[in-house]
Amino acid sequence: MNSPAPAGQDEPDQGPAGSTRMEATASGQGRINQAGHNQFIFNLPPLPAPARQIVEGDIPQRPRAFQQRGDLLARLHGQVDGRGAAVIDAVTGTPGVGKSLLAASYAWACQRAGWPVIAWITAETEDQIVTGLAALARRLEVVVAGEDAFASAVRARDWLAASRQASLLVFDNAAQVESVRRWCPATGAARILITTRNRAFHTLYEAVDVGVFTPGQAVNFLHERTQRTTPGADQVAAELGCLPLAIGQAGAYIHRRRLTYPAYLTLLRDYPLDRYLPDAGDGYPAGTVQATLLSIDQAEQTIPRARALLELLSALSEAGVPRAILYGTTEPDPADTEDIDQLLADLADTSLVSFSDDGTTVLMHRLTSRVLRERATTTAAGGGSRLAEVLDNAIDLLDGFNAHIPDGAATWAARSAVDMLVEQTTSLHILAADLGEPPGSLLSLRASCGSHLRHLADLGRAIPLFQQNLADFEQVLGGDHPDTLASRNKLADAYQAAGNLGRAIPLFQQNLTDAERVLGGDHPDTLTSRGNLASAYREAGDLSRAIPLFQQNLADFEQGLGSDHADTQISRNNLAGAYRAAGDLGPAIRLFQQNLADRERMLGGDHPDTLVSRNNLADAYQAAGDLGRAIRLFQQNLADRERVLSGDHPDTLASRNNLAIAYYAAGDLHQAIRLFQQNLADQERVLGDDHLHILRSRSNLASVYGMAGDLGRAISLFEQLLTDCERILGADHPTSRNVRTNLLAFRQRADLYSD
Repeated sequence: MNSPAPAGQDEPDQGPAGSTRMEATASGQGRINQAGHNQFIFNLPPLPAPARQIVEGDIPQRPRAFQQRGDLLARLHGQVDGRGAAVIDAVTGTPGVGKSLLAASYAWACQRAGWPVIAWITAETEDQIVTGLAALARRLEVVVAGEDAFASAVRARDWLAASRQASLLVFDNAAQVESVRRWCPATGAARILITTRNRAFHTLYEAVDVGVFTPGQAVNFLHERTQRTTPGADQVAAELGCLPLAIGQAGAYIHRRRLTYPAYLTLLRDYPLDRYLPDAGDGYPAGTVQATLLSIDQAEQTIPRARALLELLSALSEAGVPRAILYGTTEPDPADTEDIDQLLADLADTSLVSFSDDGTTVLMHRLTSRVLRERATTTAAGGGSRLAEVLDNAIDLLDGFNAHIPDGAATWAARSAVDMLVEQTTSLHILAADLGEPPGSLLSLRASCGSHLRHLADLGRAIPLFQQNLADFEQVLGGDHPDTLASRNKLADAYQAAGNLGRAIPLFQQNLTDAERVLGGDHPDTLTSRGNLASAYREAGDLSRAIPLFQQNLADFEQGLGSDHADTQISRNNLAGAYRAAGDLGPAIRLFQQNLADRERMLGGDHPDTLVSRNNLADAYQAAGDLGRAIRLFQQNLADRERVLSGDHPDTLASRNNLAIAYYAAGDLHQAIRLFQQNLADQERVLGDDHLHILRSRSNLASVYGMAGDLGRAISLFEQLLTDCERILGADHPTSRNVRTNLLAFRQRADLYSD
C-alpha cells in the first residue's frame, strides 16, 4: 500500500534562454409565421428558464435590413429537431451567400427560446475547434485545473454528449470533415450545425444548401437599407447576382452617398477593376469585387484612418478580431478606446465590418478580407507590395498586446488573452508564409505565444508551435543563431514538461554542444543549456550524468558571478537536489544549509526564495531520518507562509501538507490527520472538488486514517476518491489504479479484522 507522498518539490532548474524558474508549489417543434413581403419570423417554443444561459463564441450580430430566410430556417429546423441524438447538418454554399448568418439566425432563435447552452466555434482549423470547445468547458465549469486545452475540449464534448438539455453547437466555416467529426458529440440532445464550402460534408451529414437572395429579398434589402423605394433596385440586384454580401455593400454605399440606384449602377459598371485587381475574376462571384472596392474607396475617402484599420483587419484572423487586440489590452481605459470605437462604428455603417452578438469581436467577411489583401499586393508606392507593410503593422499591434500578458504562474489569469494572441499570430504566420520567409519579429512573437502556452501547461498546443518556430528560426537565421538556440531550448523544455525525455534530451545535448562551440563554455546561455540538460538527465534517473554537469555549472557560476548571485544559488540548489535524488544526503544537506543561510542573510527570512530553501533543507533532513530538525523547519515555513501569504495560498497549503507528512513519518498520526483534514477542507473551498491537488490530499488523508486503524473512514474516503478519479482522469490512469489498489488493501484488512 502506498503511503502519502510529499507534495513539496525541489526548486526547479534554470529555465529557457537564461531565465530562471522558481519553486513549483505543491502541490420542441418550431413554427413559421409569414409576415408579408417575403419576410419570415422564426420562433422556437420557449423552454423553462435555465438557472443560467451560456452563450459562448462570436455569434454574428444581426445586421441592418436583415432578411430572414424563413424557408431555409424551416428546413434547417426540420432536420435538426426530434431525432433524439446529436444531429448534424452541413450548411453549404458559395462565398457571400449568408451561410454564417443563417446559422446565426438559428442561434438567435435558440437564445430567445432560452436554450441553456449555445456555442459558436470557428472551425477552419482543429486548433480553433479545440480552443473554442475549451472555452465552452470553462463556461460549463467542467475543467480540471492544470489540464491543457485538448483535455478541456474533450470534457465539453463529453458534457454535450451526456446532457439531455437542448443545446446548440455551431461549427462555422469548417474546412476538413475529420477535424469536425471527431469533435461532434455522438449522443445527447445537442443540435449541431456546420457551415462550410466543402461539399465533402454531404457524404456524412444532411445538407441545407444556401443560395443567393431571391430577387424579392434582394430588392427588399436595398429598400430597407437605403430608405429608397425609387426605381432601379431590381437592376442593381440583378447586376450583383442577388448575392447577399454584394447587396449589403451596395445598400450601405447608396445610403452613405445618397445615390440613386441608376447612379450606383453606373459607378459599378465603370469601376476600373483591372487597375486594382488584375486577377479578380478568378474565384470571385460576379459584381462582388466592384461593390466591395467601391465601398472601400468611399470609406477611405470619407473616414480618417479607415485604410490602415481595414488593411490591418484583413491581415488578422478571418474568424474575427477581439476589440481587446485593437485596444492593446484586455483592460483598457474607456477614454483610450473612444477613437477606435468611433472608427469601428463608422466602418460598420459601410457594411465592411460587423460585430459579434455581444459586440466584443470585430468581424470582416472573408471575401472582403481577400479583396483587401489582394489590393494591397498591387498598390504600394513605387510598385511594390504594401502587404509586407501591413504585416509589420499587425505584428507591432500584437507585440503591444503581448506586453500586457504576464509571465509564469500569473499567465493563468490571462488565459483568454493568450487564446486571442495565439489565434491572431497564427493568422499572421500563414500570411507571412505566402509572402516568403516570416520576419524575425513575428518569430519572436510566436515564441512568446509558445511560452504562454507552456506556462498554462497547454503542451498539446505549445509543442507543435515550438516545433514550427524552431524550423522557422533554422530556415531564417541558421542553426547557430542565439535565437535558434533559445527556440530549440524552449521545444526541449516543453518535451520535458510533457514527460517525453527521449525527445527532450537530444535537443538539450545539441543545444549545449552548439552553445559551447558558438558562445563559449562560460557564456550565460551555455550555462543555461548545461543546467537544462542536467535537469533532464536527473529527471530521467541518469544521475551519473546529471551531477557532473551540475557541479561544473556551480563552479562556473561561482567563478563568474560570485557565491551570492541569485543564479549561483539556484545552481547550488540544483546540485543539492541531484545529490538528494542520488541518496547522497551529506553533500545535499551541506549545500541546502549554505543556500538557506545565504538567502536569510541577503533576502530575509520571509522572502519566497528563502522559504523554498528552508523547505528543501527540511525535506533533506526528513530523508536522512532527522525528523526533529525537519519538523521544526516545516513548522517555521508553515507559520511564515500563513503570516505572509495567508492560509489559503497554494504555497501555504503545500507547507501544511509537507508538515503533515513529516508528522506521519514520525508516527504522530493525530497531528498528521489534523493537518490533512484542514488542508483538504481549505483546498475544497478554494480550488473546487475536482482539482488534482484535492485528489492527492484525499488520498493522503485516507491513507493516514487507515494507518491509524480508522478503516471505516479510510474505505469510505477511498471509495469516493476512486469514483472521482475514474470520472476525472479515467479508469486506466495511474492515479486511479493506485487508489483502486489501496482501497482493495484496506477492504482486505477490514475483512481480516471482522473475522
